[in-house]
Amino acid sequence: MRGLDAEAAESVLVVQKVGAPAAGGRRRRKPRRPDAEAAPLALTRATAIRAFARFEAEEEAARWLEEACEAEGAVEVLVDEALELLNRALHAQALASADPTSRSELGAEGAERILIGFGSGEEAAAGRFREGRQVDIAPRSARRRRREEELRPQERVAAILGGRERADACETLLLRARADLDAGRDREAALQLRVGLEALLVELKGALADPGHEEDMATLTTRRNEAGGAANAALRDELSEEQRRQVEELLKISERVLRRRRLLRG
Repeated sequence: MRGLDAEAAESVLVVQKVGAPAAGGRRRRKPRRPDAEAAPLALTRATAIRAFARFEAEEEAARWLEEACEAEGAVEVLVDEALELLNRALHAQALASADPTSRSELGAEGAERILIGFGSGEEAAAGRFREGRQVDIAPRSARRRRREEELRPQERVAAILGGRERADACETLLLRARADLDAGRDREAALQLRVGLEALLVELKGALADPGHEEDMATLTTRRNEAGGAANAALRDELSEEQRRQVEELLKISERVLRRRRLLRG
């Protein structure tokens, strides 16, 4: 993960369970009838507080909220900022608990609702706003949405589950590299890319009789040393800007190879 800037260091994240049933004792309970009413599901409320951007007066805060909701792209920027903070916390929790099943990446599309607002420190800490607006936004990444649409995931899920198709190891490794890179975990992305790229060069060699495939595979073969260099650097310290750019470029080419293979195979 890249070093936190001053603003990120002054952001506050409050996570609360809401709507949870009252905690009971640990005694064993009798099984309920199948037609018994299901207990209400608890929701998790995450409040990202921009402690670095304080307002001098309520009028100033109200004006900011109005402008943020009206300006094109402002809502998406604020939501992405909050998601980045939340996902950093989820990743840290997964590491601290050593739980590989912990969910460590959330998107706006999974939220029950999204609010933007302002309030006092006590109000924000309790997940409340002096004034707030509910906003509707598209999924976080248009690029990711296009990629999912092109890959027709439902048909492929059925093929994999039905044993008609086997997922390659490079697909899992490169997905992890993309998740790490998008989350700002550059070192982890570089390490995942190196092994993912090596797997891709073996698993997809000659997979398609297509000039574009052959050209991309030749490019990846020629530039594989860049992936190795970035991974070696990641073992010691943070990546340079040049190394991060190389990781991004190689990952995009690898993703294009996978996308082309899936599309042309139908």
